[in-house]
Amino acid sequence: MTRRPNIVIAISIVLASAILAIAVWVLAQMRDDALRRAQDSVFNVSLLVERDVSRNLEIYDLSLRAVIEGLKQPGLLELSPTIRHMVLFDGSASAKDLGSIIVTDENGVVTFDSQASPPRHINVADRDYFKVQRDSPNVGLYVSRPFTPKIASKETSIALSRRISRPDGSFAGVVAGTMRLAYFRKLFDGMNLGAGGSMALMLSDGTMLMRRPYDPKIIGINLTGTANYTRFTQQPSGDFFGTAAIDGVERWYAFRHIDMYPMILDVALSTRDIYVGWRRRAWIIGSLILSLDATIIALAFLFAHQLQRRYAAEEELRVLARTDGLTGLNNRRTFEEHAEVEWRRAQRNAWPLSMLLIDVDSFKGFNDLYGHSAGDDALIGVARCIAQSVRRPGDTAARYGGEEFAVLLPDTDEAGAIGIAEKIRAAVQALQLRHVASSHHVLTVSIGIATTLGQSFATSRALVNASDEALYEAKDAGRNRVLCYRALAHPLPDTAAKAPGSEARNSI
Repeated sequence: MTRRPNIVIAISIVLASAILAIAVWVLAQMRDDALRRAQDSVFNVSLLVERDVSRNLEIYDLSLRAVIEGLKQPGLLELSPTIRHMVLFDGSASAKDLGSIIVTDENGVVTFDSQASPPRHINVADRDYFKVQRDSPNVGLYVSRPFTPKIASKETSIALSRRISRPDGSFAGVVAGTMRLAYFRKLFDGMNLGAGGSMALMLSDGTMLMRRPYDPKIIGINLTGTANYTRFTQQPSGDFFGTAAIDGVERWYAFRHIDMYPMILDVALSTRDIYVGWRRRAWIIGSLILSLDATIIALAFLFAHQLQRRYAAEEELRVLARTDGLTGLNNRRTFEEHAEVEWRRAQRNAWPLSMLLIDVDSFKGFNDLYGHSAGDDALIGVARCIAQSVRRPGDTAARYGGEEFAVLLPDTDEAGAIGIAEKIRAAVQALQLRHVASSHHVLTVSIGIATTLGQSFATSRALVNASDEALYEAKDAGRNRVLCYRALAHPLPDTAAKAPGSEARNSI
């Protein structure tokens, strides 16, 4: 990892991603917890409202039943109006939010009235609760649609009614009690549902009885056909996410059918209200986590950048330690390391290994005549000729010391080495660097070659010494030439003489 700065960045990204994933998981759990708390609250509210409504409806129904039983008492009509009123309506008309209880004949004319004796002149034959009881002998308790009473209080009300039947089962009238919708409004207002919450009570046929937030215009409308109402009718109770047809707000709904009564209650919380606290915490936690992740990754980038700079500096130092500062070729120490490795490989695999030792002819005289600066330029030019002639990846060229250069040629026999050496010699001569102290009048080099193939060298140093011996033989033979070790008595054709002014000979 210490040698690969990008791994530091990768690890930091993985760490930041892990932290982010954990934070996302925690926030998801917190979101689920927020929803569960809201659901528990809604279930408690809906249960409380259902029980309150159910209890009051039961009280009203008992009052109606008591009136029906009182009508069956013998001699009721012979009693005085005051006593008769007490028998029929004792305690039943004083229930909270109950308007009045009336008894009608088969024509809808009120015959008994809890609010007046004698009864008020009222006919309710046009009311739905009267028509339903008249036309349906077995309807039982019927809850009417909202209406405005004809007399007394003008508050919107509903009526709970039961059928009065003669002994033979024929219709004899109805007993009905009015219930002000203000009761439901006060009940709903006492519940904490948040700014966007809603609560609604409707008849099973979809008629709206009361809704929070309250709007008198929606009382009595029918919701049949709306998506939410359709889901209300599919099961006795349940919950779901939905959008209200009335105001278009997305909410989580919990609904239930009120036991034994044709009513549906739904309680809903706005999704915005459910998650408002969670969103605030999510912003805080998310911002902190993102800042932490950004800091981790930024520090990783900075650290990786510093590592890269350090490694670049170390690499530069390694290159400087292994490279000759003037020519850019390998230095002697690096060359000797390569020579040892390649010599062992050649011995192990029985491959040929050739070495060239190159010396600039009469270089001291060149420095004395033209100065050290010109001498440095001449060495740089010679190094360039060597580098351009030695191009294989396994070959090694180095400045061996002073004006001497060395070339290591793995898997190269004597003939190949002679070809490369002659290429280097010719390239240096072609530079045409004027050298009046030389017999060739230009800068030249002499090259000695030693090859392991057909020779016996105990060490890599012996190979170097052999090429050095060949070099000195080349210099003694007149310079500007290539000679090979152990075959000096047999001259090669004078290939160097092809160049104008050249007097070099190659020997094997």
